Amino acid sequence: MAQPRILLVIPPLTQLNTPYPATAYLTGFLRSRGYQAQQADLGLDMILRLFSRPGLGKAFHRIKQRDAAWPGEVQQILALEDAYLATIEPVVAFLQGKDPMLAPHLARPGFLPEGPRFAADQRPGGALHACSPADAARHRATLYIEDLTDLLHETVAPHLFLNRYAEQIMGATSSFDRIEEALSQPLSLTDELLLEALGPHLARTAPDLVGLTVPFPGNLFGALRIAQAIKTQQPATKVVLGGGYVNTELRRLQDPRLFQYVDYVTLDDGERPLLCLLDFLSGVRPLSRLCRTFALVDGRVSFQDGNTEPDVPMQELGTPTYTGLPLNDYLSILDSLNPMHRLWSEGHWNKLTVAHGCYWKQCTFCDVGLNYIARYETTPTDQLLRQIDTLINETGQRGFHFVDEAAPPAALKALALRLLETGQTISWWGNIRFEEAFSPDLARLLAASGCIALTAGLEAASDRLLEQMKKGITVDQTARVAAAFRQAGILVHAYLMYGCPGETIADTVDSLERVRQLFAGNLLQSAFWHKFTATAHSPIGINPAAEGLTILGPVFAGFAENDLRHADSRATCPPWLGEGLRNAVLNYIEQAGLELPVQRWFSHRVKPPRVARTWLKQALAEPFSVSLTAERRCVWIGGQPVVLSPGKTRTRIVLPTRTEDFSLTLSPAQAEWLLTLIRASTPSSSRRDGIYPRLADVRASFPGSGARAFERFTGTAAWEITRQAGLLLV
Repeated sequence: MAQPRILLVIPPLTQLNTPYPATAYLTGFLRSRGYQAQQADLGLDMILRLFSRPGLGKAFHRIKQRDAAWPGEVQQILALEDAYLATIEPVVAFLQGKDPMLAPHLARPGFLPEGPRFAADQRPGGALHACSPADAARHRATLYIEDLTDLLHETVAPHLFLNRYAEQIMGATSSFDRIEEALSQPLSLTDELLLEALGPHLARTAPDLVGLTVPFPGNLFGALRIAQAIKTQQPATKVVLGGGYVNTELRRLQDPRLFQYVDYVTLDDGERPLLCLLDFLSGVRPLSRLCRTFALVDGRVSFQDGNTEPDVPMQELGTPTYTGLPLNDYLSILDSLNPMHRLWSEGHWNKLTVAHGCYWKQCTFCDVGLNYIARYETTPTDQLLRQIDTLINETGQRGFHFVDEAAPPAALKALALRLLETGQTISWWGNIRFEEAFSPDLARLLAASGCIALTAGLEAASDRLLEQMKKGITVDQTARVAAAFRQAGILVHAYLMYGCPGETIADTVDSLERVRQLFAGNLLQSAFWHKFTATAHSPIGINPAAEGLTILGPVFAGFAENDLRHADSRATCPPWLGEGLRNAVLNYIEQAGLELPVQRWFSHRVKPPRVARTWLKQALAEPFSVSLTAERRCVWIGGQPVVLSPGKTRTRIVLPTRTEDFSLTLSPAQAEWLLTLIRASTPSSSRRDGIYPRLADVRASFPGSGARAFERFTGTAAWEITRQAGLLLV
């Protein structure tokens, strides 16, 4: 039997600037195994059909046909219909990067129709960020698109948001009832456009199997609309559902109604389940030997996991591919000039993974028992380099986002060294833990290799709560790590939670004060604060009583199970607390309000923080230090030294960097020792062993009399200059 043809689909909606990586990973893997795999982003297709002159014209026509008393905001936009129809396609082309010379026109008032979003655009501190005409134009174009999105959401496209689709349906999904009811309703305008976009892809690929990735709740309804259409138009085509939402929320799936729309539901990493499923569809594997797959058997949901093969190891995954995804058609929107915040919504990022899972996997709030966290495995560094080279050649883009749960310091160090050794130039960012292993020297090494930004979970800025949740870090430690990154020129974003078990209002106010100081000290550039939720697969969800929690629901009704409602007799978390935190952080991101007392952000009276306003200064007073006997390697990231005046008693050496030159004078013996050290420590394409000089060996080889000669030298200005110019101890 011929191998099945496969179409992997991204349903609406995740983000507009770059594809969600699941299909790129799986397409690359399946092609490496010889399968005919294609991919499509129907979320992007739907948006481009909507934000076109014909699509927008259809939307305006339907709105005006409705016999409804529209509010003033809707009337305002309807009155400017001709202006919107005339400008929509130029605006989209500009946001796609296809017409950059339109920037001066878009940047000034008078060209774009201005709706409610423009009137509400009061970005605090926005003037503090450098704003080019191109940025001003992109921001105004974003407000314009947001105005139209608001209009359509309120009128003829209730499912539409710019980064999710029909998420409001997902509010109570322990039962499938609400989803089934929504799927029985007539198609909305965006549903119609979505299914119009589906048709050409089905005709182009003639798939035997369609895979739908559902990474977030706001993707499920769109995925099922697609599946519903496939079952109506091509009932013989098999449909499989997978992705992050499925992996976390559908692990106890029992409701057979889902299988009116899909044939299979797979859990966790998709490579092995897909290989087993393709074998089954080809007739060479029985149903009972599928891998982590739900199927309908005799009208009942049956979980099949009888395969004996292990998950595919990282070194056998191949390279993700974006072939088939129109990278030039994605839209870069700009809702903030904050340089860290804009990374999520601007430009294409090639996605790769340094390590699967989490090397820490102890946090009580995290799904540490599930595969995506529990199975920890690094990608071999040389394979990462090959993947990077392949994606640069394929996409023409040198920006990379490493999408790890927590990239390990050792693996990032190895990657940075190989990038420097091969001379490969990339710009990259990723997610880490605030580990003290990220020393100032390692931060400088990562920056030298192209690291521009890092994200990490601070969670609760309280040592008591961090210890309780087994986070394995302290707030002071986080401050020092963030300082190391900022000294290296790396942007930092922190993920934060409030309402943790046992957290009081006073704890939350204290956390906000620490976060304020981190922003004021320029150690954080961005942050996001969300409310703690107990999840079914976390240690807290499994044993809530250990944290003093009482689970209130929901009662599992056969479909999804993840977020749990809970009561906490030791904690206080009123809604106004979250509103104050969000408002404060939105201002801090725009460099505003940093001098205000933190209690001013809350609508209810709270006591002042118990944290000293000098907390950050005190935390940073304890510097990172490297023992001269520590197991460290020497790496040189500066330029090649120039010897200007060799002499019998003193030798002057210039140590150039890309921004400035450093000069020092040494004895001839010390100068020769330093030049030898720099040569041995310089990453180069000729280095094959990856072994750099050990600090202990460098210490032993230092020319000088007495056992403490090297220690004395490290206290001199010459050593400090050498370190500043680029000698790293990592």
